[in-house]
Amino acid sequence: MKALRYWKMTALVVAAVLVVACGSSRGLGRKSGKLQDEASGVTKKSKQKGKSMELLDTLQKDVFLQRVTDNAQTTRFVTSKVKFSVEVGNRQMTLTGNLKMKRDDVIRLQLMAFGFVEAGRLEFTQDYVLIVDRINKQYLKVPYAQLEFFRHSGIDFYMLQALFWNELFQPGKSRLTDRNLKKFTTDTGIDNDVVVSFENDVLSYRWLTDRETARIKMANVLYINHLRGNYQMNWDYDDFKASNRKMFPMKHKVSFNTPDKEVKLEMILNYMGNDEDWEPRTTLSGKYRQMPVDEILRRFMSL
Repeated sequence: MKALRYWKMTALVVAAVLVVACGSSRGLGRKSGKLQDEASGVTKKSKQKGKSMELLDTLQKDVFLQRVTDNAQTTRFVTSKVKFSVEVGNRQMTLTGNLKMKRDDVIRLQLMAFGFVEAGRLEFTQDYVLIVDRINKQYLKVPYAQLEFFRHSGIDFYMLQALFWNELFQPGKSRLTDRNLKKFTTDTGIDNDVVVSFENDVLSYRWLTDRETARIKMANVLYINHLRGNYQMNWDYDDFKASNRKMFPMKHKVSFNTPDKEVKLEMILNYMGNDEDWEPRTTLSGKYRQMPVDEILRRFMSL
């Protein structure tokens, strides 16, 4: 019974990723009707007395944005044990796992049963998303363009990497240059916040930052579609600790809102490690069967 319970926990986490990414309207989702104020926090906090207060001095803006980018981790590897939880509708699950990241190469989340048996794996590379179900010996491997939420929001590997690593990003760019930063705007928010923004057609990207530390506290991606409805992702950072003379968030809270569902994820790191002794690509034996997106969704929804 415990094995089944842990498998269902793992399956729900994987299902949450699939439900959001694939845009399915079936099963676990809770209809939101409209975007919630909490998920729209960056935009809301950028207004004072109904008026956005833009930082007036261009030099001041450039210096501040450079401070934000200078806060980025310089290490090439980030590894940690993690506590991973997911909330989909009225269902909540928590399990442990491992986070392994190699800059400009891979982001991997291993979901564990009993703390030592791998039950599932999520792997993001520059070219594809890999989801592995160890229990049933099946997997899904697809390019980002085939996952609806990623396609609509413009999220690729480098944007995903920036979100995990607590950094600014620009769509289509693997890294930001001084020239790229000039396309960002900065507004004063409430308290001691500065809102950094970047607009790209129907997509809006915003970051809530601390004026004193230039630390990113929240990232927001909003895709506006007047026909199909809006897609939104909010990524909150908390509990910053020093690593390699840089601060890194140990707590990540992510919420996804689509026209007909809401998914909340939370990841808490136990420590900040820099382990390099691991293989950055997952290889699967011939015992594993590749599953179509629709089929793997049906299996998870039936749990």
